[in-house]
Amino acid sequence: MIKRTATEARTLSSFVRRCLPKLHRWAHGRLPRWTRTVADTADIVHDAVVKTLRRFDSIDLAGPDALAAYLHEAVRNRIRDEHRQFARRGPAADLSAAIAAAGPSPLDCALANEKLTRYRAALRRLDARDQELLVGHLELGYSHDQLGHMTGRTRNAARMALHRAVDRLAAKMVEG
Repeated sequence: MIKRTATEARTLSSFVRRCLPKLHRWAHGRLPRWTRTVADTADIVHDAVVKTLRRFDSIDLAGPDALAAYLHEAVRNRIRDEHRQFARRGPAADLSAAIAAAGPSPLDCALANEKLTRYRAALRRLDARDQELLVGHLELGYSHDQLGHMTGRTRNAARMALHRAVDRLAAKMVEG
């Protein structure tokens, strides 16, 4: 690889900067929307210029406009490459709803696990009476009548005690 002087590098950089807008204008619309994947026109131009500059020392530049013509042809070849890739790959098919998993998504599982961890940590910070009411109702599914019988309260007293315990639990969960 031939080392360039700082002046040569600046000159080359300046020339490429002048060529880029023309290359973008020429390439714009030449890559059909249906062939595009992640690459767009700017990506293709950038890729062609970078690859050209990497091999700059091995390129035969005979005339004053030779580099511009070479870059133009490099962009054209990149567009052809995209067409060939599309021909091999084919159009993107929409995903069918039939292949969707039946269970909850990994995100839903992670959120549920985090919520359960916060619930258990907050429950441990409550007193034993609140824990008894909350576990009985939320985890075991006891009715207000059953909670009242279990704790020696009336149905309504058990309902109100449960309501207050839920409020304290929510406050503890927010605290973290």
